[in-house]
Amino acid sequence: MSDSIFSRIIRGEVPCQKVYEDDMCIAILDINPLSEGHTLVIPKEPAETLDQLSDESAAAVGKVLPRIARAIMKVTGAQAFNVLQNNGVAASQLVPHVHFHIIPRFPDRNGQAGLNMEWEPIDQDPEQAAELGRRIARLL
Repeated sequence: MSDSIFSRIIRGEVPCQKVYEDDMCIAILDINPLSEGHTLVIPKEPAETLDQLSDESAAAVGKVLPRIARAIMKVTGAQAFNVLQNNGVAASQLVPHVHFHIIPRFPDRNGQAGLNMEWEPIDQDPEQAAELGRRIARLL
């Protein structure tokens, strides 16, 4: 794994606006926020994508995400939020270290500025989907 900006932040080599830290993860305000309160939750384990993260680190992040989201909502007055997590360049991941974005949403402030999403479902044959589901389940 490359030495990412997040690795340097975790080691204290790069300044950040830290909002939370424990033995397993850190949460910082995004330096290029999509909205007020946009926060990154970053496991300290050096894994590039979620599938490479240990169960222990994943559980630690999962434990603090709701707590951090509640604090962001209360402080910003946001009415909603997105949790976004990208894996790999093709999925728009810019920093090669697992991280979760908590992006507060303010529909009454500049519409939905900051994050725009289009959902374009693919056509999928039901029989192929069933086989795909069975194949995935076998690996779990």
